[in-house]
Amino acid sequence: MQTPLTRQQSRAVDTLAIRQYGIPGMVLMENAGRGVVDVLFKLDPNLSQTKVALFCGKGNNAGDGFVVARHLAIRGARPHVLLLASPTELRGDAKQNYQILTHCNVPIINLTEVPDLASSLDAEASDAAWLVDAMLGTGAQGEPRASLPIIIDWMNAQDAKRLALDIPSGLDCDTGQPASHCVRAHHTCTFVAPKTGFTAPAAQSHLGQIHTIAIGIPSELIATL
Repeated sequence: MQTPLTRQQSRAVDTLAIRQYGIPGMVLMENAGRGVVDVLFKLDPNLSQTKVALFCGKGNNAGDGFVVARHLAIRGARPHVLLLASPTELRGDAKQNYQILTHCNVPIINLTEVPDLASSLDAEASDAAWLVDAMLGTGAQGEPRASLPIIIDWMNAQDAKRLALDIPSGLDCDTGQPASHCVRAHHTCTFVAPKTGFTAPAAQSHLGQIHTIAIGIPSELIATL
């Protein structure tokens, strides 16, 4: 069984892989996103031609979501990306994967520009079979801000299956304590190793089934932490 990682260790794993092992961040993000799509197709073999709505913020968690959207499209599903930040706020690997996605004929709806968020959520995603949470990653702490509480509560009220990338938005990586607005995922695809907060009793109703995805980081590196 893999040893759970703290917030700090999760950040250190990526940093060491990039700086000491020379593994580009884009490679890690690609492996993460493609691994999530493998899990999705195992969970739902009929995913081809199925609508999947991906809620993407502005950090690396969003970057993972952009990769997931691209590979879903490659494999015949119908991904729709709901962007929760202006594209100008994206940085680094997330920005690069967003730019790639803009060439892939995947619908991208910028929710920061809509006049009525609730109505737009209903119009764009109420018919999706899967809702993918790519909003907040392991680095997030405290209550979700801006429009996220509205979106999280909307997601939790839907009949669609919910899948979180790395950790459900609103769940604390270290303590496992959920914020007052926290995604209740049916499945969580966590990267490299489970997180320390996953064992907390309060976290169980938000995590669903946990799938640990290897993203190409050598076990020797993880052991040093």
